[in-house]
Amino acid sequence: MSKVQTIPLHAFTVLTAAFLCVPCSASEDFQFWSTTGVSANLSQNWAAQFEEEFRFRDNAGRFYYHHSDLGFVYTGLADWLSVGFNYRQIFEEDSMGEWRQENRPHLNATLTGKVSGLSVSNRSRLEYRDREAQQDTWRYRNKLTVNLPAELTPLKLQPYFADEVFLNVEGRAFEINRACVGLTTNLLKNLKGDVYYVRQSSRSTDHWTDINIIGIQLRIAF
Repeated sequence: MSKVQTIPLHAFTVLTAAFLCVPCSASEDFQFWSTTGVSANLSQNWAAQFEEEFRFRDNAGRFYYHHSDLGFVYTGLADWLSVGFNYRQIFEEDSMGEWRQENRPHLNATLTGKVSGLSVSNRSRLEYRDREAQQDTWRYRNKLTVNLPAELTPLKLQPYFADEVFLNVEGRAFEINRACVGLTTNLLKNLKGDVYYVRQSSRSTDHWTDINIIGIQLRIAF
């Protein structure tokens, strides 16, 4: 392994250990998220994408969330920019055990590039939350992802870090932060896998709540 790969690998090891060593109180929930997605090129600059996600809470023992997301992405503006429009339908169990529906169209713009040899992307998302039994609202999300130039084990696992913030546009309030560390790999020619850990902090009326998430993603590209 070269020095270029060794330094990011050491950083990834140390920072991953820091993530996993964060104390988890007995009140913190552990969740499992599973995502499958498919994308297909429609033309030189247009692609369609679809994903489904299932989430399990209460120490990964209770199914409480499902979404389906369909979108179209355009990459013809610049090599470093992609823009897209998606529609997401969500069904989620609330605190009273009732299932509620949310319709969530969202606009996305993603910048990609290299910074000091690292592959970096920054996605901005503006979403409209049409919620059942709750007030509709606008929300802005920004996700920064840094991929390290290292390939671990014969599976060529590529480590990455990400952080996403959620802002309520109307209330100008910082609602959620998701800090993530993960590994991606090409399982087959058109199949990519992702295993990750997320520590999510959410603000309610008067306090913050933390949950720990283990997730997997499988994405097929045509």
